[in-house]
Amino acid sequence: VRRVGEEGLFQVLKEENIAQFEKYDVKKIIATSPHCYNTLKNEYEGYEVKFILETIYDAIKSGKLKLKKEIKKKVTFHDPCYLGRYNGMYELPREILKSIPGIELVEMPRNRNRSFCCGAGGGNLVREYPGEFRPNNLRAKEAAETGAEILAVACPFCMIMLEDGVKTEKLDEKIKVLDVIELVYESAYG
Repeated sequence: VRRVGEEGLFQVLKEENIAQFEKYDVKKIIATSPHCYNTLKNEYEGYEVKFILETIYDAIKSGKLKLKKEIKKKVTFHDPCYLGRYNGMYELPREILKSIPGIELVEMPRNRNRSFCCGAGGGNLVREYPGEFRPNNLRAKEAAETGAEILAVACPFCMIMLEDGVKTEKLDEKIKVLDVIELVYESAYG
């Protein structure tokens, strides 16, 4: 809410969240959204905050999570704004994808710190763009042009936007949008 100018509401929600954290003696928070991760890590003091992919990566590296099933697919990864540009986490999602047997990772031309926003950040989720200029449509086309069969994401907002872009551009026969966690699950338990 802070990103769309609601500073007062942000402060109220922060105070309510902290009261809940204190009630349950929370010390460590694992965020599943880069937006939440960014806010909790950078605007809440006194908590150890990790992104879910950090926990998954640690489990893979320690041998607690074994990726067994081969997924023979060409995959490209979309860098979420609040994971990459705001928090510098570019390589970890790629390392996880590369650890899945069978995956061939291909990059879009705009990646890492030059990645292109899906269009959901900063309140843009509800903004109307002319069709040919919709960021999610442009990004879906970029992903499909790599020849990838899967567009991997690490953000629920990116997933919504890019699934819409894939459908709008009629690319759903070429490329599917999946969260990195879904691919990990498929390899570990599928």
